[in-house]
Amino acid sequence: MTVTDTEVPATTSKLSAKRPEWNWRPDGPVEVSPFFVWPPNPVKMARWLAKAWLDLSVYLLLLGTSTLTWFYLQPSLDWCRQFEFSWIAIMYGRNLALMIAVAGGLHLYFYAYKKQGKIRKYDHRDQAVNNRTYSFRSQVWDNMFWSLASGVTVWTAYEALYMWAYANGYIPGLSLSENPVWFVLQFVLIPVFSAFHFYWAHRWLHWPPLYRLAHSLHHRNVNVGPWSGLSMHPIEHIIYMTAGLIHWVVASHPIHFLFHMHWLALGAATSHAGYEGVVAKDENRLALGDFYHQLHHRYFECNYGNREFPLDVWFGTYHDGSAEATVRIRERRRRMHGEA
Repeated sequence: MTVTDTEVPATTSKLSAKRPEWNWRPDGPVEVSPFFVWPPNPVKMARWLAKAWLDLSVYLLLLGTSTLTWFYLQPSLDWCRQFEFSWIAIMYGRNLALMIAVAGGLHLYFYAYKKQGKIRKYDHRDQAVNNRTYSFRSQVWDNMFWSLASGVTVWTAYEALYMWAYANGYIPGLSLSENPVWFVLQFVLIPVFSAFHFYWAHRWLHWPPLYRLAHSLHHRNVNVGPWSGLSMHPIEHIIYMTAGLIHWVVASHPIHFLFHMHWLALGAATSHAGYEGVVAKDENRLALGDFYHQLHHRYFECNYGNREFPLDVWFGTYHDGSAEATVRIRERRRRMHGEA
């Protein structure tokens, strides 16, 4: 089927007779990982892994950025044994450039130059301008400020501490020659662990006092864009990136840690792209935006985690994208907040 800017799936639920709820909504329920379903389905498991690691995907792109970073853009471990402004500044500049390249590149492609129009764009709306909700009265400038000024700073601080500790032998290490199977398997498991961690950290961030203090800044973005992903309060950045602390207790290599931090930082830009992906010849060639998380920004009290670990399914906070789930989640929110 040829998709145009105005076409939406017939299954899209309606807010009114005039306008569908979504500009684009994927057909069928939003899938979650088949690895936690009983009885096991090896075929679905194999398809999930193949789509993640064999097709052109964010998984492979972030594996590429972390590999290039380790081999070509990372100060030597010998240099990292002593805290010095020079090598930390190099890492900060590198991370700043990576975030601008990924989030900025996606923003230019989808929003500034509108290369894809609204094809596969989830929300009808453009990024907000002249809106007092945002710093500088602009959603994009607001998101850029918090992503770069706070996000990249906290990201770099975690990396600097890790590299210093690893270089001095304070935390366990791992080499490819020592255990090649575990070395490779860690790349597969990092997104799974990250989803597990994100669910619990995110539920905590929705605790009313912490939400008002910090997480509400991220939730300014109902209609998300690439710069929205890492647009958080510094407190939330600190909590969000504690996922990387697993490498202080589980033996791993710096390339695993870099991949994990790229997953958290750069992956946030891709998952919040606002578009299902890059379309060429009517096909989605590179999956980007995560409708699972898009639903969270729209309906708030659902999909706290990610698809890789189905805690939302187990705890009753899963929104599968259907109209029925929307009714259920809205009723849940009314019960939670006493809304009329």
